[in-house]
Amino acid sequence: PLDWGLGHTTRCVPLIRALLQQKINVLIACDERSRTILETEFSNVSFLLLKGYRIHYSSSKRLLAVKIIQQLPKILLSIRREHAWLQQMIRSHKIDLVISDNRFGLYSNQCTCVFITHQLRIQAPFQWMEYCIRLINYRFINRFSVCWVPDYAGSFSIAGKLSHPAQMPVTPVQYIGPLTRLAKQETGEKKYDWLILLSGPEPQRSMLEQKFLDTLVKIPGTVLLVRGLPECKVELPVPENCVCVNYLGGEELELALAHAGFIISRSGYTTVMELLYLQKKAVLIPTPGQTEQEYLAKHLLQQQWCYAFEQDSDFVEELNKAKQFDYRLPKLPQDSIDSFIADFIHHQADHPNQPGSLG
Repeated sequence: PLDWGLGHTTRCVPLIRALLQQKINVLIACDERSRTILETEFSNVSFLLLKGYRIHYSSSKRLLAVKIIQQLPKILLSIRREHAWLQQMIRSHKIDLVISDNRFGLYSNQCTCVFITHQLRIQAPFQWMEYCIRLINYRFINRFSVCWVPDYAGSFSIAGKLSHPAQMPVTPVQYIGPLTRLAKQETGEKKYDWLILLSGPEPQRSMLEQKFLDTLVKIPGTVLLVRGLPECKVELPVPENCVCVNYLGGEELELALAHAGFIISRSGYTTVMELLYLQKKAVLIPTPGQTEQEYLAKHLLQQQWCYAFEQDSDFVEELNKAKQFDYRLPKLPQDSIDSFIADFIHHQADHPNQPGSLG
């Protein structure tokens, strides 16, 4: 998984589960933070240390694109290093299949390599810039054997035009349905009026956290604040109407979501998939300047699947509007990732002459 927010890590959980059900020996390549999360989910897998891209955001919305561009040399160097690293790992561990969640360097001609992304189209402020980004994006994707998109293939789509561009890559694209590690818990008890889920790169995660800390005492009702910091041990002081935890694992998060009236979070795609799957009323606050999240928030608000507002808004006023909002939650088709993975593995085994055969 890419280290650009926790969503890339958590959405790999159902894939890993499905692979283990097929008796596949799974190795997880990730950094220390992702390992902390995945070790709580799996005790029967091995881990390989692979450092992430370590992207940092700007504190200014206007300068976010500039900040990302400044980090391009570091990103490209990381891609080159992880590509060389993978060739060595394939040989030393006899790897047959590589599944990369948005890590561009994890391709090889030694085996089948899958690239996972929901962004075949990457939003940009200008059309010429979007064209250039698409060329670079597809150049990398086309080095993989296949591209998996965690969305639906038809007009019913969560990611909208992000996952359904006018022009597709040369590499075969398969729509595999939403990925979520969470199961819906049936409970009539409501413990929290608001569940706040923080996530994403710094400093924007901390900036949103601070804005909530300044606002919590004004928010009517009970609040559970989940900071999204799995390695943090520091307890954050909060008002009496709020409970604060640094991180929740899968089962704990399932219960917290079931006991909450409204969920407040970034409009990261993994979070969106999970909240729609669980049929939860969500309030989305896109990361300022991150075009993907800004598009998703607007796209879902227009369909009345979620409520959304900007980070510089009056939080108390917007949360009052969210309580009055006419939610029209969709019922997502229940595609099975377990069945998809089983079919994919069997197809690999039936084609022993193809690179990456698992036979």
